[in-house]
Amino acid sequence: MSNRVVITGIGLVSPLGDTPTAVFDAVHAGRSAIERWEFDGMAPTVVARASFDATRWFSRLQLTGVDRVSQLAVAAAEMARIDAGFEKLDKSTGVYVGCGMGGAGAIEDAFRNQRESGRMSPLTVPAFMPNAPAAHVAMRAGLHGPVYTYSTACASSAIAIAEAAKAIACGDLEYALAGGSEALLVPGVVSAWQALRTLASADGIEPAQACRPFSTDRTGLVLGEGAAFLLLESCDTAMSRGARIYAELAGSGVSCDATHLTKPDVAGQVRALVAALRNSGLSPQEVGYCNAHGTATLVGDVVECEALGKVWGDALEGLAVSSTKSIHGHLLGGAGALEAAITALALYRCALPPNMHCDSPDPACKVSLVREPGRLSPTLKAAISNSFAFGGTNAVLAFRRMG
Repeated sequence: MSNRVVITGIGLVSPLGDTPTAVFDAVHAGRSAIERWEFDGMAPTVVARASFDATRWFSRLQLTGVDRVSQLAVAAAEMARIDAGFEKLDKSTGVYVGCGMGGAGAIEDAFRNQRESGRMSPLTVPAFMPNAPAAHVAMRAGLHGPVYTYSTACASSAIAIAEAAKAIACGDLEYALAGGSEALLVPGVVSAWQALRTLASADGIEPAQACRPFSTDRTGLVLGEGAAFLLLESCDTAMSRGARIYAELAGSGVSCDATHLTKPDVAGQVRALVAALRNSGLSPQEVGYCNAHGTATLVGDVVECEALGKVWGDALEGLAVSSTKSIHGHLLGGAGALEAAITALALYRCALPPNMHCDSPDPACKVSLVREPGRLSPTLKAAISNSFAFGGTNAVLAFRRMG
């Protein structure tokens, strides 16, 4: 018999803040964290940075050879544990982490030092390896359970959460820390994304309004950084210890387009959406909110709306849709986890996150956008969060409100 899986802790280090209340309040009010930023030797761009004091979590000695991506992960995982009411986690707790880029700062420093002095730190490899965040989370908490890293671009942390939930549902685990981390705001990575011509322009507008998903004048995505972790456990365990439950993680769906590395595919996204509904036992009519992948690219937004339309059909009008990337930017490997946390909080608070800066919705995006901040939804019972990645991996997480 399958166990129900619930979210009892949320830990965040994000451009919008580092507590569930602060982050969701900012999201619900539509307060953008996107700002203009200048990297050495580069033209100004727009990014969403996370305010983070590493000394709150690490001693000076502990910081040696630990990239920012791992620092953010440790902090967010610790906060998820505290938020769930655990003084210490059971040693068999699993760690499931999504990360798209690994230690981008460590790689940047290594190349610069090699170029300038011909030397490179012997800690470069341990700092930049993609599984470093998961390893540091496990070491910090003394966890001996399974420790996995998933690197599927923008779907990385959504996949991590889905796999952790499966392990709990089938009885392999009682608890899991699941989420993701990304810290890629360094010149080399930003330059690479600029070369891809997918980044938003802030010319002629306020930087905070640069990311405009589903708008006719959208120009692309805004890179962000941060980490988000969920403490997942079986519903029976949570109830027995009297834990506060944000939402049930009711199911997930994963698929691959297998068509193109960067161009999304309607059929592939449909497969993931259908699988999530089937796995969760939800019907389209029961799902009242979708936290869309919505990167504000010309092709991606239209494809996602077409996929939702094919699955929801006549029920599409009753599905409220928004992309919170318009407020916190795109965390790439960490995006799915941050957006999963926001979706769970939307259910917990019966409130709909807005899709900001969309004054003129694209007629090709035929969905019911949440365009105004502060909207409440007392009848909201279920929601989904979409993560559709470069490489063609699609992940959809389905949530159900408790109580």
